[in-house]
Formats: sequence, structure tokens, C-alpha cells
Amino acid sequence: MEIDNPIPLVHRTQIPHTSATILCCNCGAEIDGTTSAGALCNDCVKVTVDISEGIQREATLHTCRDCERWLQPPHQWITAAPESRELLALCLRKLRALSKVRIIDASFIWTEPHSKRIKVKITLQQEAFEGTILQQTFEVEYVVASQQCPDCAKSFTANTWRAVVQVRQKVPHKRTFLYLEQLILKHSAHKDTINIKETKDGLDFFYSQRNHAEKFVDFLTSVAPVRTKKSQELISMDIHTSSKSYKFTFSVELVPICKDDLVCLPIKLAKQAGNIAPLTLCYRVGTSINLLDPNTLQTSDISTPIYWRSPFSGLADVRELVEFVVMDIESSGVQKGRFFLAEATVARASDLGTNETTYFTRTHLGGILHPGDSVMGYHLTGTNFNNPQFEALEESNAYASTIPDVVLVKKHYERKKKKSRNWRLKRMNKDDGEMLPRKQDQARMDEDYEQFLRDVEEDQELRSTMALYKAQQAKKEKDGMEGVETASIAETEETEGDDVPKIDMEELLDEFEGLDVEDDER
Repeated sequence: MEIDNPIPLVHRTQIPHTSATILCCNCGAEIDGTTSAGALCNDCVKVTVDISEGIQREATLHTCRDCERWLQPPHQWITAAPESRELLALCLRKLRALSKVRIIDASFIWTEPHSKRIKVKITLQQEAFEGTILQQTFEVEYVVASQQCPDCAKSFTANTWRAVVQVRQKVPHKRTFLYLEQLILKHSAHKDTINIKETKDGLDFFYSQRNHAEKFVDFLTSVAPVRTKKSQELISMDIHTSSKSYKFTFSVELVPICKDDLVCLPIKLAKQAGNIAPLTLCYRVGTSINLLDPNTLQTSDISTPIYWRSPFSGLADVRELVEFVVMDIESSGVQKGRFFLAEATVARASDLGTNETTYFTRTHLGGILHPGDSVMGYHLTGTNFNNPQFEALEESNAYASTIPDVVLVKKHYERKKKKSRNWRLKRMNKDDGEMLPRKQDQARMDEDYEQFLRDVEEDQELRSTMALYKAQQAKKEKDGMEGVETASIAETEETEGDDVPKIDMEELLDEFEGLDVEDDER
């Protein structure tokens, strides 16, 4: 029996598995038929499919020219800086159908500021077909249109205020209001006002909301000794809903005592305030009245409630100061803070060459006065005061003999009438009212402002509470006469005395734009 030879098994070769390929219906390129979407290749999908369809390419943004706020529909006004995140969010909210896609990136494209155009570059991502995610970038152009906001519209319309703060002080000068103005500017307490009107004895601050006025009254209470009163007036009433509309008035009265005023305290109050001498000098007015006895350097503070419980007026103000010349001065060695007690012999500057009348007094200016210096003070000898507290002081057996002939207040520096300063202050925009001030009133206001600037230069403690700015040197160079102007300024500064106080450049702030205040170059 024959046995067949074994037949060898032939191994079948592995045929590679190839996916089904089709041709793109648009360009004819080979693509994977199992994964392709819509029979289109990737390049044709990018060309033919637009995921930003329905999203507008142009829009309009409304901004207020006065307050530079932007309108967020329907009626909200927001603050947004140029090219800020807030402004970008506002731009994206203006586009309809943008919530249906996914935003990958958004950024601003630089445009000219005067073009009134804002361009935003937006990158979107969306699934075009099943398993196909498409990303696309496009630009949107916004037209910036001007529209006045309701708050600014009210500010330019008369009698639209809801609350007014009437600040008053019954004194013959404006130095207190000049200092109060600097405090308001430094803390931006006037940012909510719609108008500021200047009156005879003070200022009126108008507000569109009651809470803004109350906030301003709280600020005044925190920086000055004041007394406030509140009143309201019914404007309209709806009898069906019982809703009422009021106008509120806040009356704020400042104490009629200012820095460098001569004050005669009631004897009873002087004994309660540390047994200080009744005849004192006001050297500072903060949240309370700070008084100084020049004979002993004793100080005392009169708080706001104590003063308004029994109010009194000053005996003499800075308009009654007389210039004296120091003939001789000798320090007593007593010091209290920045005050140095000294005994001085002075004579009136107007009496020099006419008579040899001199006055002996004690002063707190022993650290800065020298023989030959000029000093301002109150001349009490031969002066009649219509003041009940001073009359009681003269009739008192204990204090009648302590009344001095002269009370020295501050050192007097020789200055030029028109001095060029390397610093300046900001001023608020104020409405002068229906009638402009008379010529003599304007001259008195200019004199008060010049005296206030001198006080700022002389008192370091006073200017530490204010914001001083560097003067713009560009305004000094006019008509191409740079050398002449610079020389005249330098010459003016050299002709003044070396002891005239000056403000260091380190205490000044750099000038910047954007403040809603007036620049004063005096």
C-alpha cells in the first residue's frame, strides 16, 4: 500500500486592510470615506463652512462725552477704560448669536483715537460636522457714537437736583473755604456733584441723589467742626400709590473761627478747658478748635459739641493784623512742640521814625524771630472791641492785669507782589451765579487767595494735608523768548530774601490730565 507524500500547508499572506477612500465632491482629492464629513476634505470644509454666519460684523457703541461712560443696554451706564476688559466684555455683549458658539480668544486691534472706531478680533470654535471641529477668526468693527447720559443731562438742566448741601461760614474772608476746597479735591469728595454754586457766605453743592448729599455731609463732619440741619420740601405726590417726591436741603455751618484768629473765651469755659487763659490764639482748626496761650504755651482743644453748646465769635481776625518790628528778643528756654517761648520788645512799623514807642510781650515765635525781623500781630492797646467776653475779661479782677499790649501771630516775609512759584493748586469748577462779582469783591478774593498761598508756603503742617502739583514750565516759555522768560523768573527769585520759605520739589506731585477741576497758575 502506497502512502501519499504529505502535502505542505501554504501560509496565506496577510493582505493589508485598506480603508475605503472616496473623492472630495468639491475638489476631487482622495479622503477617508469613513471619517469624512459631508464628502469634503479639510481644506474644502474650511472654505465652504462658515461658523460665524449670523454674527454681525458691525455694531454701534454709545458713550457720554462729559462723564466718558458707556451705555450697556438697556439703560445702564458703566465706566470702562480704553482697551480694558470691561470695554471688551461690553463689545462682545453687543453681538447677537455669539452665545451659540465657543469663544476661544478676543482682543482689540489698534485704531486711531480720533477715528471713532473700535475693532475687535474674535476667534470662534464650533463642531461643523460629526467629529469635525472648526476654528475661525474674524474682525468686528464698532462705531463710537455720542449720547448724553441722564446724569449729565440733569447737570445741564436747571432745577433737576434732589438734594443740596449749603456750606456757610460767617467770616469776612474766604480762606477757610479755600482750605476746605483743597481737602475736597484731595479726597475726591465732589465727584457726585452735578453743580457747585458760589454764594456770598459759602458754597452750594447740588446732588441728584439724597445719599450722595449725606455722604458729603459726613465728609465735612470728619474734617471740620460743623453744625448740620436737615429740611425737606414736598414736590409732588401720587394719591393713588401714595408715592411722594421730596427735595432735601442740608445746612452745614462752619465755626466762625479761623486759623490765626484772636479768641477771647468765656471765663467759665476757659476754666473748664484746662484752666487756660481766656485770651488765646487759634493756631489750627481741624475737627476741633486748637487754642494756644502765647504767654505760657499752654494749649487746649474746644470740641465741636462744646462750642455749639455755647458759641462765641473771634475777637479779631487776620484782616486786623498790624506789622511790628522786633527790636530785641530773648528766649526763656521753654519749648512745647514747634513753639518756643520768648520775651520780645517790638515797635510798630508805622511808628519808626515818628516816635519811640515800644511794647514788651511774650511770644511763641522764639524759634524763628530775630532782632530786625518783621512780625504780624494784634495791637490791643487803645483798641475797642465790641465783644461781651472781652468786656467781662476787662472787668475781671483775676484776668484784667494779664491782657497784653501786643499779641504776635506770625513772622512777616518781604515778598514780591507777582511771584513765580514752582507749584500750584487745583481749583473746582464753580458757578458764579447770575451776577459776576464786583471789581472790589474780585480784588478782595484775589487778596485772600494770595494770602492763602503764603500760608501754605509758611506752614508745613498745613500743606501736608493738601495735594500740591508742579507748575507747568511749558507755559513760561512763550513766543520763542525762552531765555528772556527764564532769566526774569530767576531774577525775581533772587531778589527775594533768603529766609522766605519755599516748597521742595519732593513735596510736589506730577501733573496729569483727566481731573474735572480748573488749573490755577497764580
